[in-house]
Amino acid sequence: MNWHAIRAIYRFEMSRTRRTLMQSIASPVLSTSLYFVVFGSAIGSRITSVDGVAYGAFIIPGLIMLSLLTQSVSNASFGIYFPKFTGTIYEIHSAPISFVEIVCGYVGAAATKSVIVGVIILATARLFVDYHIAHPLLMASFLLLTAITFSLFGFIIGIWADNFEKLQVIPLLVITPLTFLGGSFYSIHMLPPLWQKITLLNPVVYLVSGFRWSFYDLADVSVGISLAAIAGFLIACLLAIGWIFRTGYKLKS
Repeated sequence: MNWHAIRAIYRFEMSRTRRTLMQSIASPVLSTSLYFVVFGSAIGSRITSVDGVAYGAFIIPGLIMLSLLTQSVSNASFGIYFPKFTGTIYEIHSAPISFVEIVCGYVGAAATKSVIVGVIILATARLFVDYHIAHPLLMASFLLLTAITFSLFGFIIGIWADNFEKLQVIPLLVITPLTFLGGSFYSIHMLPPLWQKITLLNPVVYLVSGFRWSFYDLADVSVGISLAAIAGFLIACLLAIGWIFRTGYKLKS
């Protein structure tokens, strides 16, 4: 394993975050704060609690998951797409570095940035509502696994995309709507029976539900199913990336 190469890619990506601090860190935190103000005031005044948890505290896991998914996908996709766009991808190909080390560098940096944003949002939430974390180790595990998994997914998107429009279409038109409809701001048990069954087809439901359970021991689906879902998606992303590098799909376009 070429640790020097992994560290070089990782440090380069992290330094890009420092250069774009407003866009990378401040913007998602500000957006989440606005969600707290809007949803906490407008909806929280009508829905005071959900299963015994204050509504403002109830939406914290969903808001963190919303930022985590979008930031993981965006960071990783842009990280690998930009070298393709500028042509510097050829320098990476000519270097003595394997595809595993390339993935570790880019995905590791994207996941790190997403986790930092998630932790900052968690700290920011304390300014608006009181909350507790019933299972901190499981919460951290969910946070890290989700960041890595969706950073891998974003890496795949970055390889697939051949223009900036494609780079944004899946985060904006797929990830964000699925997160909003995945129980981020409500319990799916509040829906009519038919819509509860339809909602279970949304994979984000299992991520939000498991993450919320680590906070309040509340879940719309079994925690075991949530862990199995994220593990299955992680394996699928790893297999897809392995196939991409074996076939050379769009790596040089």
